[in-house]
Amino acid sequence: MIDVKPVLLSGIKPTGDLHIGNYFGAMRQFVELSKTGKYQLFVFVANYHALNTIQDAEEMRRRTNELVMAYLAIGLDPKKVVFFKQSDVPAHTELCWIFDTITTVPYLMRAHAYKDAEAKNKEISVGTFNYPMLMAADILLYDTAIVPVGADQKQHIEITRDVAEKFNRIFKTDIFRLPEPYIMPDVATIPGTDGKKMSKSHGNIIPIFASRDQLARQVMSIVTDSSGERPENVYRIHRLVRADSELLPLYEAHRGNYKVLKESLIEDLDRYLAPLRAAYETLKQDPGIIDDVLTKGGQEARAISEEKMEEVRRVIGVYQG
Repeated sequence: MIDVKPVLLSGIKPTGDLHIGNYFGAMRQFVELSKTGKYQLFVFVANYHALNTIQDAEEMRRRTNELVMAYLAIGLDPKKVVFFKQSDVPAHTELCWIFDTITTVPYLMRAHAYKDAEAKNKEISVGTFNYPMLMAADILLYDTAIVPVGADQKQHIEITRDVAEKFNRIFKTDIFRLPEPYIMPDVATIPGTDGKKMSKSHGNIIPIFASRDQLARQVMSIVTDSSGERPENVYRIHRLVRADSELLPLYEAHRGNYKVLKESLIEDLDRYLAPLRAAYETLKQDPGIIDDVLTKGGQEARAISEEKMEEVRRVIGVYQG
C-alpha cells in the first residue's frame, strides 16, 4: 500500500533582506518540519505576489536568488522538497482567474491587506485587492492539507477554504480539498537593535549572513536601558543561541557591564551563524546550483499542477475532452 503523505505548502515572497528575526521566527521551524518525514513538502518563491511591491527586473532576479540560497544554506534539502518559482507554473495565474469569476468584490473587501491599505489612504492596485485569490490558487493546486502561517495570517486560509467550498458547490464536485492552517509555535518577538520588533522597515536588523565585523557593529549598536540590571534587548537575542542556564550566571557576573555582555553575544551569534554564512557563500560561487534546483522543482510542480488543472477545466466546461 502506498503511503500518501499530506501536503504541506509554503510560499515566501522575495521582498526583503533576511535577518535573524526571520530565521528564528519562521525559517528554522519550517526547515525542522521538512526533516520530520511527515509531509510531502512544496516551497515556492512567491514572485508574482512580490510583483505588487518589486517592479524592477534586476531586483526581482537578485532577491529571488538570495531567497533560494538562504533556504538552501540553512538546511532545506531540495531532494525532500519541491522547491520552485511561482512564475514557472502557469496554473497559478490560470486558476486565480477562474476563482476571480466566482468571487464578489464585497467579499474581497473584507481582506486584511485591502482594509489596511484603504485605512492608510493608499492607492490600491488590482494585484493587492486580488492577492487572496492568487494565494487560494497557490494552495489549492496541490491538494494542500497544511499551510504554516502566523496567527495574523489565518484569514488567508479561511478565505482559501471559502473559495474551495464555493467552487465545489457551484460545479458540483469535490475537486478541492480544504486546507488547515498550521499556526507556527509562538516565538517571542525578536527585538532589533533599537528594541522594536526586528524589521527591515525599522532599519534595526541583524542579517542572517552578516560578516563577523557586521555582526559586531550591529550588536554593539543595540540600545540598552541603563536603569535595568540586565540589558533585556541583548539578553532576548542572546537566549536564541545559548541556554538560559548558561546565560543567567554570565549576566549576573557581569551585571551592568554591557560591553562585556555584548561582546559575548557577538561571539555566540558568530559561532551559531558562521556555518550558515559559509554555506551561503559557497552557493554564491556556484549559481548553477540555484538554477538546477528551480528547474527540477518547476518541472515537478508543473506536472502536478497541470494534472489538477485538467480536472478543473473539465469540471468548468472549457476542456472539450
